[in-house]
Amino acid sequence: MYFRKKKSLILHHVNINLYYLIMAKYNKLQVLGAMCATGMVPVFYHQDIEVAENVVKACYAGGVRAFEFTNRGEFAHEVFGELCKFVTKECPGLMLGVGSIVDAPAASQYIQLGANFIVGPLFNPDVAKVANRRLVPYTPGCGSVSEIGFAQEAGCDLCKVFPGDVLGPNFVKGLKAPMPWSMLMVTGGVKPEEANLKSWFDAGVTCVGMGSNLFPKEVIAAKNWAEITGLCKNALEIIRKISGK
Repeated sequence: MYFRKKKSLILHHVNINLYYLIMAKYNKLQVLGAMCATGMVPVFYHQDIEVAENVVKACYAGGVRAFEFTNRGEFAHEVFGELCKFVTKECPGLMLGVGSIVDAPAASQYIQLGANFIVGPLFNPDVAKVANRRLVPYTPGCGSVSEIGFAQEAGCDLCKVFPGDVLGPNFVKGLKAPMPWSMLMVTGGVKPEEANLKSWFDAGVTCVGMGSNLFPKEVIAAKNWAEITGLCKNALEIIRKISGK
């Protein structure tokens, strides 16, 4: 009887661990592959789950396959949890991640909710440990060559150049000369316009993160989801044209 109970407890423990281990639907290579293949990651937050669902679905219809929901506002994690369930059902193949993560507890919480990747405005080695333990991509925000070097040492394959509107394409170009292996995503100052996107991809970025310029306030307020789809399609087409993706 004792051994039966012990075996039951062990199996229960294993099942719980397996449950947590499969929370991230896509593995690290799949996520990074999607970011590299499409060249764009929309960045968005809204406290209303219905709005968030419609925006994600509109982006998905426009060809987006990696989407960053930012950790901003009260109870953002609750919205994210519901959004993960929606994406699993309505947007097969879409990899949902979380942004604006600055510490390890927040990273752990979102990974448990189903985040397929973690993005932050800064580099925190403790977040890298949490993400690496679960083989979840961590893209930290870096504003210097040294920060990117330290992040790469910590296992961050894709680093975020942030803020992009301050650093500019020349920063990327300058960094890639001595560190050509670097995979970079830029966020801040990115627009769905050919001249703007060409300047970043010519400099050597792997992909771009695009927020407010992809989601005009008036379009969101009017619930013009077709406009969001069109903006995504247009941006992705420009990226394919200038980068050969």
